Amino acid sequence: MIVVAGEALIDLVPQGTGALAPLRPALGGGPYNTAVALGRLGSPVAFCSRVSSDAFGEALLDRLRGTGVDVSTVQRGTEPTTLAVASVGADGSAAYSFYVDGTADRLFTVPAALPSGTRAVSFGTCSLVLEPGASAYEELLHRTAARGVFTALDPNVRAGLIPDPDAYRTRFKSWLPSVSLLKLSAEDAEWLGGTPEEWLAAGPAAVVVTRGGAGLTAYTRDGAEYAVPGRRVEVVDTIGAGDTVNAALLHGLAVRDALGGEAVAALGPGGWTGLLDFAARAAAITCSRAGAEPPYAGEVSL
Repeated sequence: MIVVAGEALIDLVPQGTGALAPLRPALGGGPYNTAVALGRLGSPVAFCSRVSSDAFGEALLDRLRGTGVDVSTVQRGTEPTTLAVASVGADGSAAYSFYVDGTADRLFTVPAALPSGTRAVSFGTCSLVLEPGASAYEELLHRTAARGVFTALDPNVRAGLIPDPDAYRTRFKSWLPSVSLLKLSAEDAEWLGGTPEEWLAAGPAAVVVTRGGAGLTAYTRDGAEYAVPGRRVEVVDTIGAGDTVNAALLHGLAVRDALGGEAVAALGPGGWTGLLDFAARAAAITCSRAGAEPPYAGEVSL
């Protein structure tokens, strides 16, 4: 079982150009998309979050259930669902503005236990920024790592939500000793101001950096570096592409029985290039579709 911890929200995606273009609601949030992608790929997966009891919240949970995601660790609240207004550039890249005050996912509390058989827990995005929930997710990260469970982190930086960048960068570094796999975009890496070598020295067994159409690179603690090119595809938008990479990496590691620091180190060139290529192909399929629509297992071979 892979547990994905973090926010679920509604993306409001413009249908056309101009400031007053109609907005289409879409189910989203980085951790939420990762959970859906894992379910579609066939991994046993659970979602750990706090979700509103409003109509948006019910729709979010319906999709998780329909994808086979365990929702037994989802907390509920009467507060509204977080909204993210997306803007899509000419190249398909997405940017967001957020409506987060008083929303349900900010009030997440540490669960008493995770589902039986949990092998890995994935964290990231807004849930590690917005208090008071951020401190609860942070506690869950450290507690999970202390029990020897594999942890994955995708900071997926949303700079507009971070009031004190320097304080966030310091906090990010404090997470690394509890992180097994760090995945981040080249843009995140630049904003955070560190290097894979620095991050590896702090704790993770591997760091994976995504570079959009240029592909993915993995760095491991033994000094090795593995890279694969991106897959050429007609890009509709990039919404959910990074989340699909997260899911593909975790799914591939689980299939290889490599959800552990020593197992990650033992993957070697063939294992890493195969895993990265799988993630690149899965993300390309997501980019070929509108919104966060990751592939099913039958659409992408491992």
